[in-house]
Amino acid sequence: MLEKERNETLMNVGANTPMGNLLRRYWMPIGAISEFDNKETKPIRLMGEDLVLYKDKSGTFGLIDRHCPHRRADLSYGYAEECGLRCNYHGWLFNQDGNCIAQPFEDTVDTEHKLRETIKIINYPVEEKGGLVWAYLGPKPVPLVPNYEPFSWQNGFVQIVMTEIPCNWLQCQENSCDPVHFEWMHSNWSSRLSGEANVYAPTHLELDFEEFEWGISYKRVREDTDKNHPLWTIGRHCLWPNALYTGDHFEWRIPIDDENTMSIGWFFNRVPNDCEPYVQDSIPHWYGPLVDEETGRWITSHVMNQDFVAWVGQGIQADRTKENLGRSDRGIAMVRKRFLDDLKRIENGKDPKAIVRDEKLNKCIKFPLIGYERMINGYPRELLEDKENIFMRATRNFVFQAGQPDHVKTAYEEALGIKMDERF
Repeated sequence: MLEKERNETLMNVGANTPMGNLLRRYWMPIGAISEFDNKETKPIRLMGEDLVLYKDKSGTFGLIDRHCPHRRADLSYGYAEECGLRCNYHGWLFNQDGNCIAQPFEDTVDTEHKLRETIKIINYPVEEKGGLVWAYLGPKPVPLVPNYEPFSWQNGFVQIVMTEIPCNWLQCQENSCDPVHFEWMHSNWSSRLSGEANVYAPTHLELDFEEFEWGISYKRVREDTDKNHPLWTIGRHCLWPNALYTGDHFEWRIPIDDENTMSIGWFFNRVPNDCEPYVQDSIPHWYGPLVDEETGRWITSHVMNQDFVAWVGQGIQADRTKENLGRSDRGIAMVRKRFLDDLKRIENGKDPKAIVRDEKLNKCIKFPLIGYERMINGYPRELLEDKENIFMRATRNFVFQAGQPDHVKTAYEEALGIKMDERF
């Protein structure tokens, strides 16, 4: 159980709130680079702030206030110039640094640009990495965008999936440190949904959680494993402050505001050795649906869709004063304590956990990974037919989220030289 005041402190992310101030010290992915192949602007709501992300004609990204400081027009309907974004209402032009660099009529009658020099729009740094656009809304000095090792992996097919979830970000992120839900939600419930009665996944026998430099790791022993198994010796990772990393993908839980979260998934599939070298020219993106159009009920067929059901089922903002935590929830308790400790750190002028400032360290941030060697060196095609091997999953329809578009599926099949099994 978490008392009401602390619960609200951890959930609320607006400007000048404790958790809002904490999360603004981290770079957040806010979209896919490929979104801008056919458009120039994207409205963004991030931690309660209404912004617009744009890409100008020179290829430079900018993130600025969504409303023009002239007459408050919506800049997401503006259009890109060689440098900057121009308001479609009266033509005022803003660059990525928030400077107003043109005011068409005013510039005609005021050659000294007195008004223009007084105009400055809210703006935030943006960078590209891993096929994603990242934003930083915090104080200076600005840290480095984490350069996670998977962003540099070769010979892999990457896709980015985004979904807006109507609940608070914290209940999404707490899921990252809850291994027992794999047994019940993703295994046993999936069996029931597919009509398999009296089929149960191996039971969890022992859990362990430990902090490391980049987050919290969880380790587990099930009925079908022991402490020599990689699930215990290596484990999986809840990354700080709002991500999950399981080896072949990241999941970020980006706070839109106090009541909504953007789920951004980055998925990597290594191609078989006989398909090398494989070079992906552009990383595709797509938006995953939440609701079955025929039934009006939430989609439950895919792994992350099942997670979404659990998160939203806790309410728009989970009331943690009514919880009854057990021993399996030690990781969740650690997450909450670490955030509260980090709030004290920033009050004392220190960096919170996992801020990256060392350029040498940031050349390649590595995590312990189950199956690391095959992610780097690849694997023979025969493993795609081995039902006991994780690579077998690559031959089935995309298991994580419903709604994969046909063009992404086709590109994936071509990359791996397979025809995916339509059964899920």
